[in-house]
Amino acid sequence: MSIHSETIQMDIYQSGDEAAKLLPISFEEWENRAKKILAAAPFGYVYGAAGAGNTHRANVDAFQKYRLRPRVCCDVSKLDLSISIFGTKFPVPFLLAPIGVNTILHSDGELAPAKAAAKLGVPYILSNVSSVPMEQVAETMQDGVRWFQMYPPKDHDLTKSFLKRAEASGFTAIVVTVDSTLLGWRETDLRNAYLPFLTGQGMGNYFTDPVFCSKLKEAPDKNVKEAALKALEEGNNTCFTWKELDFIREHTRLPVLIKGITHPDDAILALEHGVDGIIVSNHGGRQLDGAVATLDSLPSICEAIQGKIPIILDSGIRRGADILKAIALGASAVLIGRPYAYALAVAGETGVEEVIRHLVAETELQLAISGRSSIQEVDQSLIIKVK
Repeated sequence: MSIHSETIQMDIYQSGDEAAKLLPISFEEWENRAKKILAAAPFGYVYGAAGAGNTHRANVDAFQKYRLRPRVCCDVSKLDLSISIFGTKFPVPFLLAPIGVNTILHSDGELAPAKAAAKLGVPYILSNVSSVPMEQVAETMQDGVRWFQMYPPKDHDLTKSFLKRAEASGFTAIVVTVDSTLLGWRETDLRNAYLPFLTGQGMGNYFTDPVFCSKLKEAPDKNVKEAALKALEEGNNTCFTWKELDFIREHTRLPVLIKGITHPDDAILALEHGVDGIIVSNHGGRQLDGAVATLDSLPSICEAIQGKIPIILDSGIRRGADILKAIALGASAVLIGRPYAYALAVAGETGVEEVIRHLVAETELQLAISGRSSIQEVDQSLIIKVK
């Protein structure tokens, strides 16, 4: 992928009177535009968080505890944002986070972000609760890099089926989310009495799975609600332990990442249980109110892991400066979530593509103005913690 930050900037500047017709630039503008387009319940599903939203706010606020400390008089005529994870080179230091039920945001569902990601070379993590089945997403992405995120089911046969399907569909890593074996107390969704899964949205992978369907009394198209409740029951896996993670590790040849770690002791345990990567995440603040921000957790987890496996930061990333700060504190890469979800609501595939391009351009500029020519040069010397 070739993104020329200066070209993107100049194209916008030269749009003149047409600027008002352009898609949003800032995260806040995407969010506001999405709020105007979507009904209250779908917007609230993306915007909302657990309880009072303190974890959600903490994720964003944590980045303001650090400031970039640029160096000057450096040759930044050639810039390189590329990183490498599991032996695969990615053109940028971010991936699209797994976000489910995309059909509540746009009729194309997960196909829109999948197409945008594949077109621009950005890895896409497909949610277990996508409205579009993994096979269809894979076909759409062709050679695009994709990982499959899984809420580990209670049923081991269903777990094996999901893993087998992901491998057969060309997904190159499995992301096991472990911080949502119960649904968080989400006041916005409760106020709207809104759980989109009950109408069959987000059930694309379940309703097309032969193992899952074999356990139903009636086919999903005959009794959507009953099938959806069965899927939700599988996802509410409160018995999931490290032993269960071992089962997943044993039944796939793909790299396995664990998503939902914020404590260094859990990071060490994850490493001991054979995971290939850690995603520091609190589910975007959607699960546990009053929890530690992911960026605040990152340094201790990096210290515990000592570079043995990749560490990816999730939650709170809004701008290029956030990406550089996360990398400086030890992250191998970051995940982008709500920014592309709002863009999907506003303009479908085009919106997601625009968010990606702008984020790449901004990150490239931030890198250069900081006096670095490569993302590999970003380390703790780039930042300073402020009180």
